Amino acid sequence: MNYQKESIKLHKAKGGKLEIRSKVSVNNKTDLALAYSPGVAGPCLEIEKDASKYKTLTSAGRTVAVISDGSAVLGLGNIGAKASMPVMEGKSVLMNKFAGLSSVPIVLDTQDTDQIVHTIKNIAPSFAAINLEDIAAPRCFEIEERLKKELDIPVMHDDQHGTAIVVLAGLINALKVTKRTDKDDVRIVINGAGAAGVAIARLLREYGFTKLVVCDSQGIISKKRKDLNPTKQLLLEISNEQSMHGSLIDALNDADVFIGVSKADILTKESIWVMRDNPIVFALANPNPEIAPDKAKDWGVAVLATGRSDVPNQVNNVLAFPGIFRGAIDSGAREITEQMKLAAAEALAKMVKQPTAGRIIPGPFTKGVAETIAKQVAKYANK
Repeated sequence: MNYQKESIKLHKAKGGKLEIRSKVSVNNKTDLALAYSPGVAGPCLEIEKDASKYKTLTSAGRTVAVISDGSAVLGLGNIGAKASMPVMEGKSVLMNKFAGLSSVPIVLDTQDTDQIVHTIKNIAPSFAAINLEDIAAPRCFEIEERLKKELDIPVMHDDQHGTAIVVLAGLINALKVTKRTDKDDVRIVINGAGAAGVAIARLLREYGFTKLVVCDSQGIISKKRKDLNPTKQLLLEISNEQSMHGSLIDALNDADVFIGVSKADILTKESIWVMRDNPIVFALANPNPEIAPDKAKDWGVAVLATGRSDVPNQVNNVLAFPGIFRGAIDSGAREITEQMKLAAAEALAKMVKQPTAGRIIPGPFTKGVAETIAKQVAKYANK
């Protein structure tokens, strides 16, 4: 099936994927008076007296905004606000399907950091949480950090943290499959220093992995490099403690794990063979991974994960973000902390009771994923 062509037909037939429906009936004068004037003045005045009541008296308390500027959409790049709307609609559909939350897709016709922050701050009272989506690095880091400081509702850039959470969950089980038990001895190479790569590095370090090396298109991010932006310079505080320098294959020498959030087909037979025995490969480039699944098997990869749905171990953000937002909103959390992310990853990993090379993470339709994650996120939020 040509999914892109069929998806165009679906979107055209339905006029997009979302619509807004009323929760209440308005069939007579009494209904009208309760839903609107004069009755609606009652909840308005209640919220005026106690602003926190807007969470229980309006839909804002259960609604997530999915917001993008269209600057880094899937593997399509900077396609702009209007062209990104189908993705934001899709994210809203998934938020409702898996977490039971209402969601509104919003695209901003600007890629100016200050304007984006200003706009989101002004519309924030309409929502219980903000899911940032498909915003290019390094602007996405500043936008998220500023909004987290200036808003009193959870804000998360899913391309960063949703990906990192699912990767950590999968890695926990992949290490079990390959009988690697000492986190301090596991050497991990992350290729790609954009939004996802940076977040993965940070979360893995927070979990306790110490032997991390991050590469970009120019090779290993090291202190010898003079071309590093501030984000990559900060990565050196949590990675490359061995002061390695050189190319990707230099980084992969004697490594246990490769995590790619970069581009297709960059792993060669040689790059796999210089790794330790039974290597773990997370090839997450979209739409085509860093290594073809059939080559990975032939070249000796012990555990392979990709972003694809047609092979085992799909690293899909839908496993993380619905439950995280549900847990944060249910608990009344003002932010999504590192401990919540770690709890989400551990909960997701534990859902696979006996991991195998072909199943290190649940599938997107595994029953109870969002509920399990929400429960753990709420638990840590309440702490």
